Amino acid sequence: MAPTAMTHISHGVHRGIYTTKLQNAGETKNKLSTAEVIQLEHKYGAHNYHPLPVVFDSAKGAKVWDPEGNTYIDMLSAYSAVNQGHCHPLIIQTLIEQSQKLTLSSRAFYNKAVETGVKLARKWAYEKKGVPEGQAVVFSAQGNFHGRTLAVISMSTDPESRGGFDDGETKVIRYGVIEDVERALELYGDKVAAFLVEPIQGEAGIVVPPEGYLAKVAALCKKYNVLLICDEIQTGLCRTGKMLACEYDGIRPDIVLLGKALSGGVYPVSAVLADSDIMLCIRPGEHVATTALRVLVDEKLADRAMRLGDYFRNAVREIGSPLVKEIRGRGLLNAVVIDEEKSARGRTAWQFCLLLKSRGVLAKPTHINIIRFAPPLVIEEEDLKKAVNVIKECLEDLDKLDYIPGEVESEIGHKETLTL
Repeated sequence: MAPTAMTHISHGVHRGIYTTKLQNAGETKNKLSTAEVIQLEHKYGAHNYHPLPVVFDSAKGAKVWDPEGNTYIDMLSAYSAVNQGHCHPLIIQTLIEQSQKLTLSSRAFYNKAVETGVKLARKWAYEKKGVPEGQAVVFSAQGNFHGRTLAVISMSTDPESRGGFDDGETKVIRYGVIEDVERALELYGDKVAAFLVEPIQGEAGIVVPPEGYLAKVAALCKKYNVLLICDEIQTGLCRTGKMLACEYDGIRPDIVLLGKALSGGVYPVSAVLADSDIMLCIRPGEHVATTALRVLVDEKLADRAMRLGDYFRNAVREIGSPLVKEIRGRGLLNAVVIDEEKSARGRTAWQFCLLLKSRGVLAKPTHINIIRFAPPLVIEEEDLKKAVNVIKECLEDLDKLDYIPGEVESEIGHKETLTL
């Protein structure tokens, strides 16, 4: 059950009266409260991200609880890291069993999937394609987000990730515009190692490319002997209703990048998938997730994401709110674009998310007015319907309320511009 009222706000710290408490009140002893945790983060944390004013104390499936025992429906799922749901029992049991045998081995790990994928593509270009040493180019698409490691920063066109690090050499192509890809390969194809692309752009606001875009890209890459790298770190592993989002175009990329849900959210794991003629270009010295994958397959989570995603988009469209400008997505990776200009009180997507939070649904805007709704794929149908009802009520009430619960005075009118 969600909190019913917020009674006092001081220095950005939220203190509230709640209707739901932990069954055993003694459990709250010696625990930091939500307000105390937020206050400590404000005091000691780096202010490089703007989180919702909620603290997770525990989680199960698609629900999370704060220190006071309030229940929320998680509509973010840690940006697709917990597709299988929070604390899936099979994954947790495997983690326990493995940690009792071995917790760490010392070797040159294959991690940071994007870095490895780019390195692999360039190595292939020098060894197999014959590109002169130091001249291999990897193209990326405008609006992409491939991570925050230093080797990847220059690949990203997200200004919050790129600022001050761009080496000035990366070529950028408009996402979804096949003519840009064709022209770039016509001009530079002999030196291009790979084209790196997200099947659906997550941090750009759940941007779905035109029908057949990836198939056309794959054909151009084949024509110019260029590797196609699909970054499926957010879109892969059943999130969009298929095991990989690139399956919508019926293609088989040369390299696939995976992460996040690969471990069910319990351990930082990433992977680079490629055939041996590409993968073996990297040799030793140059550079545990089977249960999590089994859960995706055995519980038919791709089919579930497809079915529930169709329901979600149709249900939100049926609300018919003038505040909703667009609804887009695939499977359970969806975005609702808020038309802030239609708000009679000038209310923002951030304020809408605060209102959702006050009524037990957690979602967060990106790029000012685009709200991501991507719950764990195991979400109960009843909970998804409840979330849709809360969305409907909040759309109806956004301009009626004199006060948005949880909003501090310094943030009134705040617009969320940061991404991950």
